[in-house]
Amino acid sequence: MKIALRIAFLLLVVVPLAAWFVVKPVRVMAPTASGMQCTSHAVCVESADRLAEATALRDDALAFVANNVGPTQGEPLVVFCETQDCADRFGLGARSAVTVGTVGTVVGPSAWKDYYVRHELIHHLQGQQFGVLRRILMPSWLIEGMAYALSEDPRDTLAEPWQQYRSAFQQWRAGVGRENMWASARSL
Repeated sequence: MKIALRIAFLLLVVVPLAAWFVVKPVRVMAPTASGMQCTSHAVCVESADRLAEATALRDDALAFVANNVGPTQGEPLVVFCETQDCADRFGLGARSAVTVGTVGTVVGPSAWKDYYVRHELIHHLQGQQFGVLRRILMPSWLIEGMAYALSEDPRDTLAEPWQQYRSAFQQWRAGVGRENMWASARSL
């Protein structure tokens, strides 16, 4: 009985607390605990004066992804950081944005652009389509290449390896076709 209580305490208290302090992107699970203001429409911002802009970015990206890649299930949570301090609270580091499984997305101050938000919502959709654990194990050229290519990232040349991933995905997709993309990807 004592062992079971210790294991339960470890799993229910210690592990979540350690994750909160060590794996900062998991803070997207409770953004208000990190000082964010959230709406009922799953959009969080540092200050309410940019809420309309953040909501429009998220809504436009959702519509784009639904029309061009596939519909998401439910309403994905997107946390928009205006400052580097906020981005650091969510553990972005040098990244512009990050999607944590199907829990939510954190957008850093430099990523308040339509193609960045579309990119991250494509990762969210991948988590729904493939499963979160399986998505982690899939080839990087597929996961990142799909997000860069299908988000219509306007940059002609990306830093490596992202450019190579986008090219590999585009070549692969041309061979399998748009209609077969998800089924073909699942078989990789």
